[in-house]
Amino acid sequence: MAKSTKKRDRAPSSPQPFKSRSGQQQKDKRGGKSRTDTKQSRAITLLRSAKGATIDALMKTTGWKQHSVRGFLAGVVRKRLKLKLSSKEVDDTRVYRIASTNISKVISRQSKRRSS
Repeated sequence: MAKSTKKRDRAPSSPQPFKSRSGQQQKDKRGGKSRTDTKQSRAITLLRSAKGATIDALMKTTGWKQHSVRGFLAGVVRKRLKLKLSSKEVDDTRVYRIASTNISKVISRQSKRRSS
């Protein structure tokens, strides 16, 4: 079989913004805008709520399995995003919450350490 010698006339395509399910046009990672309809963003929203979130709630929201949720909490929330994740046991159920950090407390701690 001989290869076709006909070349395709195609202009180089530039990255096109994609449309989310909600119909909003958003740019990809290189464009700088973040997507708000992702599983990760929904999970983080649950974790930032006042009540926090359980592993089961995160599994239902994202459709992930338990080991994937735990990996997300350790790898993405704690390590990559460097968010302070706290957990406590309420009625025999572990509840995870992203603790809000107060910058003034962090600065005062650092200055106390230096002065000692």
